[in-house]
Formats: sequence, C-alpha cells, structure tokens
Amino acid sequence: MAVTIDRDLLGDLNEPNIEAINYAIRELRSRKSRLDKLANYYNGKQEVENHEFENANVKASNVMVNHAKYITDMNVGFMTGNPVKYTADKGKNIDEVLDVLKNIDIHKHDIELEKDLSVFGYGYELLYLKQTDPITTVDRMGNEKFTPNTELRVEVVDPRAAIVVTDDTVEHEPLFGVFVQEKKDLSGITDGYSVTVYMPKRVVEYRSKLSANLSADDPIVYDSESLFGAVPLIEYRNNEERQGDFEQLISLIDAYNLLQTDRISDKEAFVDALLVTFGFGLGDDKDDIQRLKRGAIEAPPREEGADIEWLTKSFDETQVNLLSQSVENDIHKISYVPNMNDEKFMGNVSGEAMKFKLFGLENLLSIKQRYFFDGLRRRLNLIQTIVNIKGANDDVSGCDISLTANIPVNLSDVVNNIKNADGVIPRKYTYSWLPDVDNPQEVIDEMDQQDAENVRKNQRALQEQDPDRLEVEDSQDDSSTNQEGTEQDNGHSKRTR
Repeated sequence: MAVTIDRDLLGDLNEPNIEAINYAIRELRSRKSRLDKLANYYNGKQEVENHEFENANVKASNVMVNHAKYITDMNVGFMTGNPVKYTADKGKNIDEVLDVLKNIDIHKHDIELEKDLSVFGYGYELLYLKQTDPITTVDRMGNEKFTPNTELRVEVVDPRAAIVVTDDTVEHEPLFGVFVQEKKDLSGITDGYSVTVYMPKRVVEYRSKLSANLSADDPIVYDSESLFGAVPLIEYRNNEERQGDFEQLISLIDAYNLLQTDRISDKEAFVDALLVTFGFGLGDDKDDIQRLKRGAIEAPPREEGADIEWLTKSFDETQVNLLSQSVENDIHKISYVPNMNDEKFMGNVSGEAMKFKLFGLENLLSIKQRYFFDGLRRRLNLIQTIVNIKGANDDVSGCDISLTANIPVNLSDVVNNIKNADGVIPRKYTYSWLPDVDNPQEVIDEMDQQDAENVRKNQRALQEQDPDRLEVEDSQDDSSTNQEGTEQDNGHSKRTR
C-alpha cells in the first residue's frame, strides 16, 4: 500500500533521502501482521487450528474448509482467465509493445498479480532491464563488434517486501519505490538486509547489517542509471480501500470452520458414550468388560427393574445442518462469488437467468477491472519508453484495454442475438459479442471469404447439372454488360458534342 509524503521534503527525486526511505520502511513493517494473516488464511493456516474441544476425553477435529482460497482462486479465474486485450488508438502503432508483452508471457504474470490483489488488496510489479548476450556484428574488414543487449522483464513483487511513496496531491504521483529483502547465510541466520530504492532515473541498492532501517554509514552495493524516466515499481489496487476479496469474511469463515469442527467432535463424543447400569454392577472380569464395550455380550439384569444403556449427548443434526448452510450462504452472498458446486446453480437455466445469477459477480469484476487498468496503463507507458529508446516509434496514448471475464456464457443465446441484430446493428459490433474474438473485423473478412466460396461452389454445381444453361446466362450477362457500356458511351458522346 502506497504511502504519501510532501514532495517538497525530498528535494531532488533522484538523490536518495535516507530519512524518507526509513519512513517508508517503517510503514511497510507496520502492515506486515495484517498481510501475514491474509496470506495464512489463503494457505490454510486459520484460527480454527487453535480451537480446543470442551470434552477433555475427545480431541478436537479442527476441520478447516478453506473458503478464503476458494474465493481468491475463483476471482482470479474469473478476472484473468482470458488474456487482457490491447488495441492501439486510430493511426497509432503499439506493435513493439505488444511483442514485449508476448515475449515475457504477460498472461501468466497477470494471473500471479491478480492473486496478490485478491489476497492482500493490492500488489506490486517491477520492470527492469536484464543484461543478455551481446549482439555480434562483423564489419567490412572482418572485425567483430560486440554491442551490449538487454531484455525488458516484469516480475511480481511480494507486497510484504515493497512499498511505493507518492506525493500528497490528488494525483498521487509516485516519487520513489523501496524493496526490502532479508539476507541469510548458509545456516539460515539473518545476515542483514538489502534495501533497493527505485527512483525515476536512478536505482540504488544498500546493504544494512543491523536492521532494515538505513543509516548514513550503510554501504551502496549497486548504483545504476534508470532509463524508464519514472518509478518502475508499480502498485495495483484491488479496490479503493485496498482490501482483499475475503478480508471482510474472516469472521464468517471462522464461524463456519468452528461449526464444522464442533459438529464432528460431537459425533466422536456420541460414539464414545458412557455405559450406565441400573440395579446392578459389572464384575471385575476385565475380559467381559472389554467384550461388553465391543458389543459382543449383554449383561443380564440380576434384579427386577435392572437395566443397562448408553449415556449420550443428544443434538439436533437438522438444526446444525441448517445453521451450517446459512453461514455458507452468507459467505457466498457477501463475497459475490457463487457456489459452483450448488446443484441449483448450474441447472437447466437460460442465458438471461444465468446473467441474473452472476449479476453481483459481474459488478464486482467491473470494479476490479477499473483499478487493474490504472496499473496496466503505467506499465504500457514504461514499456513504451524502453522500446522507443531502442528505435521503435510506438504510442500507447489512447490505447484501448479490454478484458473479457471468464464466466459461463450461453453461446446459443449470443448467436441468436447476433442473428436478430443483423441489419439493425453493424456486424463489427455484434461479432464482438462472441467470446474469444479479439478482432471482429477478422470475423467479417472470414465470413466474406466463406460467402464467396459458397457462391463458387453453387456455380460449379449448376454447371455440372446444366452446362448449356450456365453458358446462356453468362452470354446474357455479357450482352447486358455490353449494352450498358454502349449506352454509357453514347451518352458520353452526346454530352461531349
């Protein structure tokens, strides 16, 4: 989560300010406990592990149903199951930028980034240039020349280790970014910290021996020029509040796990019931007692009115099951993520009915997309800077960013809607309703080719059935064409005279 400070306190943005860097590090460390808790809930380390059952003779089952992971994984699939699409503004070119995104497998990167957004409420990515094998050329004299070569890379950064500092204006422009990495020796013992500061035109790495906070005596191990012209550490937001998708549901998740745990523990207590005798007692024969526990023998009543029975703790399974379903329904209702395992959800429903079932989810995804696109635009601008330095002429301003949510679609309804809209709405728009269609114009061109091929097939079929008729029709068409041409020529001659 970004932290804001007064721009005037820094002076030169490309000169490290130790006091401001330490302030950012303190803010980063103050948020670690919250982020660790969210990460633990996603990974299955939840509060139910500390639950103890009241009956000392029965061990708590500690059942953990990981709704946190379900909500995150489903949202990541809905959000980034389909790749993000980029379309250049009219008259502009972004081919080199798109090539970079393709080479770094940006779709996989976006999935990892969206997972951080869903769990923590915000995420970070770092753009950097990696040195690769130099380019070898040979001049006319046969001399080899080596030219340094770099590749643009993008990596997801753990939000618990990175922070961006912005100004306190309404635009919140990034001033610098900090990445803190704990260093350990071969014994696994902490051996200091690496603190990297990303400025618009400079990158500096410090090595601190005592703590993550820097001092004026800490050495600089790396100092290099940055070609991006802006902070290459980008923050992405999941929503305005920077909250995770399941963060507000932790109490419901704990309640559901506790209910399921006690439910199974009560079952174990029910099985491990006490045997009570009335009007008589059992002897000291240990073999008979063990056999009695296994249900192998029955103890006969020795006096009138004597009896034997199990002392059990009764509970209403129906009411417990109803409460469990109610809590789980609240989890799905508040998270807007439907229960895909519900038999009623994926029944035989129409496309319109499916839209209403997914209405809340689509609203959630539309909000997430808006904030996601803010970070994508910063990414495009940084990539544009590098590719243009290398000789390209790309312009990402006005670039259209679109994302099709990976949710169930009734394809038959979509096709019927396209048919009904034909002649009313241009096909360039109706074909965009089809899933997995990046460029509707390509579909239009393919349809034109298909229509032309069908016409040729029909002509060949008619010629095979009645060759003479086809020749007569062709001759009539030729004569009509010649007659029209003659009339046009005559009219032209009259107008000329």
